[in-house]
Amino acid sequence: MYICILKKISKMRLKASVFVVLLSLFFATSCKVEPKEINYGQDHCLLCDMTVVDKSHSAQYVTKKGRAYMFDAVECMVMKVNKDKNEDLMEFLLVADYANPGNLVDAKTATYLISEKIKSPMGANLSAFSSNETAKKFLNKNGGKLFNWDQLKIELSK
Repeated sequence: MYICILKKISKMRLKASVFVVLLSLFFATSCKVEPKEINYGQDHCLLCDMTVVDKSHSAQYVTKKGRAYMFDAVECMVMKVNKDKNEDLMEFLLVADYANPGNLVDAKTATYLISEKIKSPMGANLSAFSSNETAKKFLNKNGGKLFNWDQLKIELSK
C-alpha cells in the first residue's frame, strides 16, 4: 500500500515539475523584449500624435519592460528622450535608415544629417543613416551637417 502511495506522489511531482517548466518557458518567450513592427498608416507618434506614415524618417523606442513606442520622425523621438531624460530605461532606440526606408537601425550608432534639401515630417530636416559613409554621400549631394547620437541630442535641445 505504501508503495502505491509513493508512486502516486512521484507521478504528481513529475507532473508538477513538467507544468512548472512549461509555464516558465511560456513566460520566458511571451515577455521577450524586442522591437515591434511599425504599422505605417495606423500607429501614432508618442510625442505629437501624428500618424506614422514615412518609412524614411520613423523611429521607435522599446523600454526594458518591453513596451514599444512609435514616432513619426526621428526628431520626435530625440525630443521625447531629451524631455523625459529616460534613455537609461530603453532597451532599444531605433531610427529609420533614410537610404533603406523601413529598415530600423540602432540610434546610438547611426549617423544623422540635417539638410534643408531633405525634408522630414516635423520640419527638422533630419535623416538617419546606418553608416557614416552613406551619410557623407548624402551630405556631399545635399549639403547640411552631420551628427552622432550625442551631438544630435544636444543640437535638438537648443
